[in-house]
Amino acid sequence: MCVSVLSPTRALGSVSGLLQVASLLGLVLLLLKAAQLYLRRQWLLKALQQFLSPPSHWLYGHMQEYPKDQELQEVLKVEKFPCVCPHWLWGNKVHLMVYDPDYTKVVLGRSDPKFAGTYSFLAPWIGNGLLVLERQTWFQHRRMLTPAFHYDILKPYVGLMADSVRVMLDKWEELVSLDSHLEVLGHVSLMALDTIMKCAFSLQSNVQTDRNIQSYIQAIRDLNNLVFSRVRNVFHQNDFIYRLTPEGRWSHRACQLTHQHTDDGIKLRKAHLQKEGELEKVRSKRHLDFLDILLFARMENGSSLSDTDLHAKVDTFMFEDQDTTASDSWILHALTSYPKHQQRCREEIQSLLGDGASITWDLLNQMPNTTTCIKGTLRLYPPVPVISRDLSKLITFLDGRSLPAGIPLSPSFYGLHHNPKLWPNPEVFDPSWFAPGSARHSRAFLPFSGGSRNCIGKQFAMNGMKVAVALTLLRFELAPDPSRVPVPIPKVVLKPQNGIHLQLRKLL
Repeated sequence: MCVSVLSPTRALGSVSGLLQVASLLGLVLLLLKAAQLYLRRQWLLKALQQFLSPPSHWLYGHMQEYPKDQELQEVLKVEKFPCVCPHWLWGNKVHLMVYDPDYTKVVLGRSDPKFAGTYSFLAPWIGNGLLVLERQTWFQHRRMLTPAFHYDILKPYVGLMADSVRVMLDKWEELVSLDSHLEVLGHVSLMALDTIMKCAFSLQSNVQTDRNIQSYIQAIRDLNNLVFSRVRNVFHQNDFIYRLTPEGRWSHRACQLTHQHTDDGIKLRKAHLQKEGELEKVRSKRHLDFLDILLFARMENGSSLSDTDLHAKVDTFMFEDQDTTASDSWILHALTSYPKHQQRCREEIQSLLGDGASITWDLLNQMPNTTTCIKGTLRLYPPVPVISRDLSKLITFLDGRSLPAGIPLSPSFYGLHHNPKLWPNPEVFDPSWFAPGSARHSRAFLPFSGGSRNCIGKQFAMNGMKVAVALTLLRFELAPDPSRVPVPIPKVVLKPQNGIHLQLRKLL
C-alpha cells in the first residue's frame, strides 16, 4: 500500500495561494465599496446642488465648521443660507437642515418615515414606542393612547403636579437657608419624575427623597449624551461594533438600569390592581390613566399588548419626560435674567393664589403673563432642537426647488426659533410675541413639533410648567448666578452644559 504525504513546501504553497486569493478578493470588495460610496456622494452632491452651504471637506464634512458642542452655531448662517442648508457630517452622511416655516410646513405635512440612522440608536433605550413607530402601526398606537391625555384625565393631575413641586420647594427652603446658590436642574429632574410616577403610573412615589433614585437619573443623563455622541461618531454607526466599545457597554448598562426602573413601576401597578376590588374600581372609571390604558389595551385583532410593547410605551413616555425637565429649568433661568417679567408673573400669580387658594385646572387658563413667558422660553430653548425625516418620495417646496427620495431632512426647531427673518433680535427674551392677538406664521413656533406627529403630551407638559413656575414664584425670588451662566447644548433634548445655577431668596 502506498501512502502519499503532502510535503511541507507544497502545504505552505497552498496556504500562500489561498492568502493571495483572499487578499485579492478583499481588495476587490474594498474597491467596490469605495466606488459605491463615491457614487453615492456624487449623487448627493448633484441632488443638493441647488442648496448653498459652507465649504465642506470630502471626508469630515462640516466637523471643523461646527465642532463638538457648537452645532447650534449653524443657525447663525441663516441670513447667508436662507431656508435650508446641507450639513455634512462625514463622507456621504448629510442632512438638509430646515429652518424656514414654509419649508417646515411642507416637510411636517408629509408622512415620511423618521430617519432610521438616528432614531434606531434610541431603540435599545426606549424600544419601538410611539416615538419610532411608523405609518399604520404608529396610527393604531397613537389612537390607543390619545384618551390618556383627555382633559378629564389631565384635570386632577394639576393637584398631583402641585404636590410634587411643593416637595421640591420644601427641599429648596432647607438648602437656601445654608447657601442661596443652587443648581436646580437635578432637583427639577426628580420633581418631573415624581410627577410622572403619580400621574401616569398612579403611584405615590418618594423619588425626591430616595437617594437610590440618583442612579436612574444619572443613567438618563448618560444615555442622552451617549446617543448624541454616537450619531456624530462614524466608527459607532454599526450596532455590533458599537457594542464592543466602552461607550457601547456603558450604554447597555444604562439601558438595563432604566428598564429595571420601568419594570418596577409596572409590577407595582399590577400588584395594586390585583388587590380585591381594585380591578373593578379602575375598569368602572370613565377615563383611564396612561399605564392603565396600556394594561387593559386590546389591539384591533383582540390581543393585548405584549410585554415588549408595554415596556416600550412606558419607556418612551419616561424618555419624553426629559423635555419637561429641560423646559422647566430653562424657564426659571429666563425669569432670573429678566426680573421685570418675573415680577409681572409673580403679581399675576399672587392675585390668583395669594390668599392660599389651591392651584386648579381653571386657574391655569387665567395666567396670560405666565403663559407668554413660558412660550417665550420655549422659543429660545425648544425642548427638542432638531428632528429627522427620510424622504420616501420626491418633495417639491413652494419656491420650486425639489429633492428626490432618499435624502434625510432635519427640521431644526432651534434654527426656526432663532431665524431673524421671523423673530427680530432672536436672542432676546420677548414674551410679547406670544401675547393674545399677535400674528405669526403657523409654523414659526413649534416647541412640540407639528403635523400629525406632534407631541401627544403637549397639554400635560404645558400644565406642568405652569404649576412649577406659579408655585416657585410664590415662594422665591430668583436671581442669576453670574459666575455660572448656562450654555445650551444640543443632545437628544436641549440641555444646559453646566447645569442651571440660580440664587434664591425666600419670600416672606
